Amino acid sequence: MRCPYCGCIDDKVLESRTMANGESIRRRRECISCGYRFTSYERLEEKPFMVVKRDGRRQPFEREKLEKGIGRALEKRPVSMSQVENLVNEIEDQAIMSGRANREISTAELGELVLEKLNSTDKVAYIRFASVYRHFENLDEFINEVKRLGGLNE
Repeated sequence: MRCPYCGCIDDKVLESRTMANGESIRRRRECISCGYRFTSYERLEEKPFMVVKRDGRRQPFEREKLEKGIGRALEKRPVSMSQVENLVNEIEDQAIMSGRANREISTAELGELVLEKLNSTDKVAYIRFASVYRHFENLDEFINEVKRLGGLNE
């Protein structure tokens, strides 16, 4: 580590201490050349979890976007905030587990995870989310999805 005082790269570690619940290490160092003491921190550098869009672009996973989409689908539905939080946590955990090998998940796979959870939570929210996610082109597609859920009989 380069000394911030004289620029020499020879130093010795005087003390190491684990910080932030094991997330980082704080090291007290002393420059061998000039005797200046300084502190350095080490943190694990993690590759971000990515979402692969339909057009092939990759973006970092944003929990806030997931919360917003699910929140819109569940708006004015009899579902508590704690249930929404649990739903988002479960979906995020499943997404990370399914994309663990290459640290990415497609929007299609993520959307299906959301639909699966909404289907078991609230059918109206499921239809709301599906209508946006699946880009229904006409009323027939919408009605077929509702029939598939068992909501309408002919």
